[in-house]
Amino acid sequence: MDFNLSAEQQLLRDGLAKFLNGRYHLETSRAVAKTGAGWQPDIWHSFAEELGILGAPLPEDVGGMGGGPVELMVITEALGHALVIEPYVGTVVVAGGLLLRAGGPAATALLEKIAAGSAIVSLAAAEPGSADRWQDVSTTAQPDGDGWVLSGSKIMALDAPLATHLLITARTPDSDGISLFLTDSDSTGIEVHPYRTIDDRRAADIVFNDLRLGPEALLGEKGCAWPSLAQARDEGAVAICSEAVGCMRKVLADTVEYCKQRQQFGQPIGNFQVLQHRMVDMYMELEQSVAAVYLAILNLEADDAVRARTVSVAKATVGRAARMIGQQAVQLHGGMGMTEELAIGHYFKRLTAVEYEFGTTDAHIARYAELTRT
Repeated sequence: MDFNLSAEQQLLRDGLAKFLNGRYHLETSRAVAKTGAGWQPDIWHSFAEELGILGAPLPEDVGGMGGGPVELMVITEALGHALVIEPYVGTVVVAGGLLLRAGGPAATALLEKIAAGSAIVSLAAAEPGSADRWQDVSTTAQPDGDGWVLSGSKIMALDAPLATHLLITARTPDSDGISLFLTDSDSTGIEVHPYRTIDDRRAADIVFNDLRLGPEALLGEKGCAWPSLAQARDEGAVAICSEAVGCMRKVLADTVEYCKQRQQFGQPIGNFQVLQHRMVDMYMELEQSVAAVYLAILNLEADDAVRARTVSVAKATVGRAARMIGQQAVQLHGGMGMTEELAIGHYFKRLTAVEYEFGTTDAHIARYAELTRT
């Protein structure tokens, strides 16, 4: 099997890396995350207008580039390497996939806005009683003439404080399945409680108090959204696994460089064999993660069972590696590793958060075991 990138994919990788190296600065992004709006709109618009990566995995008929999973991997790994906090995975990967599969005029119009950089979309799926089990939905959608009235609450809706639109999962009274609804984020009846996460992202808990929506707000068939949600969850998991690979590449490179410079007993600490062994272990964990992400990316468009198994392998492998590499990097840097001044501390926080997004390491190990038994 050929794992080499095509010429177009290499151009995409090199162009994005050049842009991020020259214009995306860690100090600026952290300052914005802590004291500002939580993101850089000018960077987001450049993603759309200069690089076209917001439309890279979207079809050409909505203003995209018609790319596939490999292009997604190239982009997310570069974003992870630069520790980009802008809401690419939530808006382009998760919401974009849901809107594509739902179809219809409202979804198509919003996809065009995503590709153009004028829309941010957040999925509100997790609930206080379900945690990250998106299939456990207690939010209700009651018929109201031709439209709907939504009541309930969601937790940990990533990117919701930045979003122009929300995708909401709910159950209708005459259906056992889950339905998906689209609304503007500033609609009457939405109560948003925003906060900053440990890795400097923005999220919110949301309460829906008799949120009234028109008939066009229902995306796809009533009660039939779960297969698309399950696929979106896997797509999001693979995207952050690829992002974590980019983070781990940066962390390992910085750690090796630091160990070449830090002096102890009159020589660089990188000369000590025990520390060399630690860095070799970090490298092996990284390479296993790369292989697992390749496996998942190449099976992202396979049938549901194959996709789910390979995604769980990647998520479990990356979750273990992210913890090991992050912790070893901090230890090898000493107390400096957890300071705000060094990049390592910020990457460590992101790698810690990755372990819990789109299903924990333990949850994916359990899912893989269940899938291999059937």
